[in-house]
Amino acid sequence: METVRIATRKSPLALWQSEYVADQLRQVHPGLHVELVPMSTRGDEVLDRSLAAIGGKGLFLKELELAIQRGDADCAVHSLKDVPMELDAPFALPAILPRHDPADGFISNLYASLEVLPPGARVGTSSLRRQAQLRALRPDLQLLDLRGNINTRLAKLDNGGYDAIVLAVAGLERLGLGHRIVGRLQAPAWLPAPAQGAVAVECDAGNARVMALFAALDHAPTRSCVEAERAMNRALHGSCHVPVAAIAQWQGSDLHLQGLVGSAGDGRAVRAEAIGPASDPEALGQQVAQRLLDGGAATILAELSL
Repeated sequence: METVRIATRKSPLALWQSEYVADQLRQVHPGLHVELVPMSTRGDEVLDRSLAAIGGKGLFLKELELAIQRGDADCAVHSLKDVPMELDAPFALPAILPRHDPADGFISNLYASLEVLPPGARVGTSSLRRQAQLRALRPDLQLLDLRGNINTRLAKLDNGGYDAIVLAVAGLERLGLGHRIVGRLQAPAWLPAPAQGAVAVECDAGNARVMALFAALDHAPTRSCVEAERAMNRALHGSCHVPVAAIAQWQGSDLHLQGLVGSAGDGRAVRAEAIGPASDPEALGQQVAQRLLDGGAATILAELSL
């Protein structure tokens, strides 16, 4: 029996996403044996510092890529927002699955919305993108770091360490925790991370068998959107060190891309948008990136690189 081995992180969300991909693969290839290869990554193990401080979101990928290169796995499944803008050779993304809700969720046991939080309320997030937008909307809040998997973060909220936290809607709903969402933070007032809510499969581009097996799972409408968002981020040299947000949405046969570059320190935010043909998401992403730079993002990015 033909077998495909999927490398995955051990967090509940990563396991859910990998099992979801495995199920989809079994449906389109009946008789295929699919198994998970759970692994721990440095990004999961170091929880006392921000991702930016320990090397960025690429830490979630490296061990999984090494497993593919060693032959311990045929592919890996990732949250696409954690995948670097440029993949190292010889890796490729043969499948990007249909996107879930890309919004962020506002979670609190005490307050019904971000707007009604009292001055000085403690809000947990380690994301510079979320911090920048929170600072822009509510400069009076106290922003505190928050690391760990989804259940760990919710437990820290429930134990009284925070008045509210912000998490991706997709992760909460995938784990059956959608009831914890008090409100959605969404476009146009609030923008998500580029590719938030999308799941991608990574494999060795030279492995024709695996590339072909996963091609059937690729969702072209989602790929167009996230390629525009990632192209914008790439043009800005964005990473988890830089507060960059983006969302592309279909508008007829075109894509409408909205982007933001912010400052987590003082809440400054530069926004730009454009509409372009879905057939060229790369050009659309570059266009919005240039508008952001011309509108003041270049100054913010220069300060962050000091």
